[in-house]
Amino acid sequence: MTAVPLSRNRNYTLLWGSQAVSEVGFNASLIAFPLVVLAVTGSPAASGVVLAADAIAQLVVGLPGGALVDRWDRRRVMLWCEAVQAVSLVSLALALWQGSASLPHMVFVAAVMGACRALFEPAEDATLPSVVPDSQLATAVAMNSARSSVGQMAGTALGGFLVALGRWVPFAVDAFTHVVAFVGLCFLRVAPRPVTRAPMRHLGREMLDGLRWVWQRPEMRATAVCAVVLNLFFSAYYLVIIVLAQGRGVPSSEIGVMAAMLGVGGVVGALIAPHLVSRLSPHVCIAGVFWALTLLAPMAVFVHNGYLMGALFAGMALLAPTANTTISTHQLLLTPDSMRGRLSGVMNVVVGTAAALGPALGGVLVELLPGSGAVLLCAGGIAIVTVMVTVNPVLRAYPRKDVMA
Repeated sequence: MTAVPLSRNRNYTLLWGSQAVSEVGFNASLIAFPLVVLAVTGSPAASGVVLAADAIAQLVVGLPGGALVDRWDRRRVMLWCEAVQAVSLVSLALALWQGSASLPHMVFVAAVMGACRALFEPAEDATLPSVVPDSQLATAVAMNSARSSVGQMAGTALGGFLVALGRWVPFAVDAFTHVVAFVGLCFLRVAPRPVTRAPMRHLGREMLDGLRWVWQRPEMRATAVCAVVLNLFFSAYYLVIIVLAQGRGVPSSEIGVMAAMLGVGGVVGALIAPHLVSRLSPHVCIAGVFWALTLLAPMAVFVHNGYLMGALFAGMALLAPTANTTISTHQLLLTPDSMRGRLSGVMNVVVGTAAALGPALGGVLVELLPGSGAVLLCAGGIAIVTVMVTVNPVLRAYPRKDVMA
């Protein structure tokens, strides 16, 4: 029997559509946050504190969040996350409108947003295999990646415009998008699953079970280690490129295009990912993005035009969805439903930690080395991990999706 296309899968379109709206609002408020904090407090350091609160909350809640998602009703987790974010954002929008917003209030809202994402993302990831058949899981994962890229591009562009209308406007719009997402998720229908009533003191053990599950599976361990190193060096590389572009006198408008082209490459890559995954071996799908980065990253030394650098960024992002689709599909199919929340929580924390440390590394490199030297050092780090991926016997024997299913 032929599976219903994803476009006609009611539950998947509800989940995808509700989060497409929510991600636009989230990215709009994310780009607005440092601008608004700076306007309210006059302190660039305060802007950093607010953004750090979001990132720290996401990392701190990541592991326990994944364990809780495996205990609780995942649809309710997603509904509560949307509701809590909407309420917190409304409180901030009202405070800004009345001129009474404070730094602690903004830090609190940022932390709430980070914590809710740390719960929502494992809940959505773990729910996905219950919403689509195994044969369409790779396509669903790729479409979710495209959704994130589109949300980032649209939300980032919208955020600056909304701030110009009023400091409170981006957060009011974000709150509205969470309300829309909440309503959409109310109509989502997922097969019921057992809800665990274990004492909270067992939560630490359950978190360790999630860590152990990832570590004891060689292909998960190998992909996690390589993803950490790649994210660390690429996050550093991204910051180095922005600083280098500013130093070369590249206009801010061109720098904005550079950043946007990462999203463009991600969207195009997500659209072609299902076709590449079905035609190429898993090892080629995974190694492809590493080799693309290795070949393209050093070219930034010779590129002085923001638009050309944007084209390089698009090329770097093009194959990332194919690798992510290959890895995520394999992990979801291999992992039992009772562990999928913890799997997502562990991977989010591991990769998120590397992405958070990367800009700090990039800042140090910019201080210690000339721009070209910092670029080449980051490119060298990416090249080293590319060799690791290419020769690693576990990744070379990575199982195909049809074998896993």
